[in-house]
Amino acid sequence: MDLFDQYGIRVSCLLNSDACRFYPEIIEEGKRRNWAWVAHGKNNSLRLGDMTLEEERVYLREMTQAISEATGQQPKGWIGPALSETFNTPGLLQELGYSYLLDWGCDDQPFLLNVPQGRLLSVPYSLEINDAAIYVSKTLAGKDYAQMLIDQFDVLYQEGADTARMMGLGLHPFISGQPFRIKYLQEALAYISQQKDVWLTTSDEIAEWYLNL
Repeated sequence: MDLFDQYGIRVSCLLNSDACRFYPEIIEEGKRRNWAWVAHGKNNSLRLGDMTLEEERVYLREMTQAISEATGQQPKGWIGPALSETFNTPGLLQELGYSYLLDWGCDDQPFLLNVPQGRLLSVPYSLEINDAAIYVSKTLAGKDYAQMLIDQFDVLYQEGADTARMMGLGLHPFISGQPFRIKYLQEALAYISQQKDVWLTTSDEIAEWYLNL
């Protein structure tokens, strides 16, 4: 929290509804900082893949209500626990008033999904520069992580001269927040925040901007 405060960056918090019950102090700190709240299921142990249509509808409705009551905001965005979805998930999210999801990491720009009615947007979630992928799956060092973030930014920044590009930075406090790693995140944020014509913003605001084009 202190690190993002330092650079004036609002966080998109990917929030399990169970966390609202067990860690209300985190919710209060996020509300004070005007975070965007992105629904992330009830917890990361219960996955959607084996749910029937009606089971998933009830699950999503109850989870959404819990997050709305705790944060004071209806979540606009969704990311599945372990990126889990069924074929019904996008349509059910649209029914519940969601405007975007983060489950698809297949582009550097948002794009519309096919849902039975209304509009639902895919906002990119960058798996390759996710701290879990780099530190846990690939076991790379902090200096490699910082350089990868900077390299990713540089290419997207160059491409963004012609048409907008998005760089989503997926973080887990128990990974990047370790004392021996956090300075490398700070190094990358310092570099990115110094560049001109860069919008440091939330997934909520990116989705709203795109849907209003």
